[in-house]
Amino acid sequence: MRVLVIEDEKLAAERLIDMIKELEPTVQILQSLESVRATIQWLETHPHPDLIMMDVQLADGLCFEIFEKTAVDVPVIFTTAYNEYAIRAFKVNSIDYLLKPIDIIELKASLQKYQKRNFQSPGSVLQPQLLKEVMDMIKNPYKTRFVVRIAEHIKAIGTEDIVYFYTCEKSSFLRTSSGREFAIDSSLDQLEVDLDPQKFFRVSRQFIVALPQILDIIAYSGNRLKIKIAGSEQTEILVSREKVTPFKKWLEG
Repeated sequence: MRVLVIEDEKLAAERLIDMIKELEPTVQILQSLESVRATIQWLETHPHPDLIMMDVQLADGLCFEIFEKTAVDVPVIFTTAYNEYAIRAFKVNSIDYLLKPIDIIELKASLQKYQKRNFQSPGSVLQPQLLKEVMDMIKNPYKTRFVVRIAEHIKAIGTEDIVYFYTCEKSSFLRTSSGREFAIDSSLDQLEVDLDPQKFFRVSRQFIVALPQILDIIAYSGNRLKIKIAGSEQTEILVSREKVTPFKKWLEG
């Protein structure tokens, strides 16, 4: 088996190669490359390998640029630090993906999956539309819409229309700029992971606020801050004491 390794971190590349050789002693590592540009040049001047181990984030950009500029008609195992949500779209067009730090047992399973499949005909090339979707997901891995239920109807609400999220009696809700409130399934803990931290901040155990919707910030008793939100001026939203310093840093960007 002839393998091409594409990984921009030298130690990570060496560790991956060592694990591959441990699992497959007869494997031939053709090259270890660290950039999009070097990979394109190599693929256009060498016979293609049997398998490519490819990191998503390379020294000069995302690996998907390689697929845009040259044909890759061999199976690929992606290695990445991105979570499953961000990379699930291209799983169907690759052999597998491995989340870093790579576990040797998972690597073994991926290699076995490769060996069991028949690759007589090209089938690993990412389709243009799928490629675009994946790159968009990688560049912006945060949620941009929430699905809510209104009686018998389902509606998607964009995050640009949300002024804050809050919790009440163990349930979570969002409030829109029009003043409507809807129940959602996600907890505030999960929302902290799903939302863009440049746009949303959890000011207390009860509230996550949207930066563009903040109208005013007022000094409050007990070294806390009080926030006025657009369309919700009557709602008392306080920044808890332990959140005041990180909140101010967040405001600075």
